[in-house]
Amino acid sequence: MSSEPAFIPLSVPHLAGNEWTYIKDCLDTGWVSSVGSYVTRFENDLAGAAGTRHAVATNCGTAALHVSMLVAGVRPGDEVLVSSMTFIAPVNAIRYANAVPVLVDAEPVHWQMDVSQVKSFLTTGCECRADGVFNRTTGRRVSAIIPVHILGHPVDMDSLMALAAEFNLTVIEDATESLGSLHRGRPVGGIGHLGCYSFNGNKIITTGGGGMIVTNDETHAKKARYLTTQAKDDPQEYIHHEVGYNYRLTNIQAAFGCAQMEALAGHVRRRREIHAIYRKRLAGTPGLQFQAEAEGVVSNCWLTTVRVDPAAFGSTARELRDRLKAARIEARPLWQPGHLSPAHQDAVKLPCPVAEDLFENCLSLPSCSSSSDEDIERVCAVIAG
Repeated sequence: MSSEPAFIPLSVPHLAGNEWTYIKDCLDTGWVSSVGSYVTRFENDLAGAAGTRHAVATNCGTAALHVSMLVAGVRPGDEVLVSSMTFIAPVNAIRYANAVPVLVDAEPVHWQMDVSQVKSFLTTGCECRADGVFNRTTGRRVSAIIPVHILGHPVDMDSLMALAAEFNLTVIEDATESLGSLHRGRPVGGIGHLGCYSFNGNKIITTGGGGMIVTNDETHAKKARYLTTQAKDDPQEYIHHEVGYNYRLTNIQAAFGCAQMEALAGHVRRRREIHAIYRKRLAGTPGLQFQAEAEGVVSNCWLTTVRVDPAAFGSTARELRDRLKAARIEARPLWQPGHLSPAHQDAVKLPCPVAEDLFENCLSLPSCSSSSDEDIERVCAVIAG
């Protein structure tokens, strides 16, 4: 009797370092909640990785995005530009701040926020007044931009930061998928005014859950720390002058994160190796297009993703997903773009044909840092037929 082949997952945690040791230390010492030495250490590790002076740990990446908008001065009724081709979290976080998303298309080569569309919106769709930039159609103030570095590849941050400076807008990087990526030598997440990371179980490093805000602005960092710890104004008395949030990371999760950070460089190196194997092995397969890596960029290759041309390949991306599933291999389409989401139909929606094409035709392939070359070869054999 033949046994089933081993299951190959899309992206699961790679736990091969000091995770057990550090978490056991928390249990042995009793420091298991939202204070402890590992929280501070993890914040310092992330600030170092992002190239920023400050980092504030949160209990998830969405909380980091929410608080970053409050810190940046996003007001109820403001508009915030955000990538439409993204997991829904940053679009939802804009709503948490009682603001309105402006959903921006992707560009077709690197699949990141289309900065030229941002420029067109700001220059022709908005007007500058003494008190800010305002959407000509809605009359609402535009206060921030959230570029989402999807799949580990950076947005064109040089062009975007220049636009933000011209129109006096705050840039909050959603770097949840791109820890370890570089844009012209600078760590992604540390380029904007604020940056946010997620450490969900499928990310390049994980704390099980958790997130981080990074910034070079001390005022922003202090405000973020204040808001994420219930806005407590006195160390002894329970006095609160603002509405705060219970968004703090636990010491146990931070201990997990410290161990994972020790392995980050190796995780990035392995994901890039896996991406290279896919490219080499599938180079002769018609109808497959990989995400291009821009000049001056180092992507962490979080999830290797292909765009499938059904006519040339012979099947759709979802049909390929089903074929891989039958072979016990996990693959998934990209996220439904924000402008198509039933949850956000009252958002401002710029034309997003590229995002719609990517949603229809892209498939993310197994990219675990712990995957063997043989695992990736088996995936490629099923794809190539």
